[in-house]
Amino acid sequence: MFIDLLIADSMAQALIEVERKFVPAPDTEERLQELGATLEHQVTFRDTYYDTPELSLMRADHWLRQREGSGWELKYAGVPVVPVPHADYVELTAEPAIVAQLCEVLGAEVLGPGGVAAVLGPLGLQEIASFVTRRSAWKLVLSGADEEEPLLRVDLDTTDFGYAVGEVEALVHEKAEVSAALEKIHSLSSMLGVPVQETAPAKVMVYLQRFRPQDYQHLLEVYSPPGAPGWHSG
Repeated sequence: MFIDLLIADSMAQALIEVERKFVPAPDTEERLQELGATLEHQVTFRDTYYDTPELSLMRADHWLRQREGSGWELKYAGVPVVPVPHADYVELTAEPAIVAQLCEVLGAEVLGPGGVAAVLGPLGLQEIASFVTRRSAWKLVLSGADEEEPLLRVDLDTTDFGYAVGEVEALVHEKAEVSAALEKIHSLSSMLGVPVQETAPAKVMVYLQRFRPQDYQHLLEVYSPPGAPGWHSG
């Protein structure tokens, strides 16, 4: 089982998002309902990813995305926080922080106070992938869980190019809480019938495989074998 740990930049305390991607089965929603999960909402949005023509960001495990209705996000590999099979990622959503990180990874001089859109041209960034996702967001508490412990959330996504992927996630505040969150995610995944060793690539990776096969092959040179860090990003 491969886990992503995401450290989000928060105005308050930083949060660690522990998540696992999986391939949904036809009865996944039915199983969630049987487990007492609640459907929070269904939403449709477009994600657009940007990079240089040489994929300098993605090859460095940096993923720049603009989500319709949510703004900009930059996800990139961070310092490992726990010794388990996983990838640690930092998520930036504040535009000044995104611009500073982009300049650093691309080896560019720090640009002015403009937002992300203003630096796309100067940094040589262009649209690499754009697709629409329909998401069903579920939440639940496993039987016997402490009321103070965070909910587990399950997102079930289907893209406009036919790829479906699910994600189980939990938010924790401290590194010490990660192991317990991993156990919960493993337990719920098992209840949903997900094989222990199953991995699922991120939507953007599948998009590139189908519509930009040359770019996808270039990324495989970095993220090989499939399932390595970066395979699940974006």
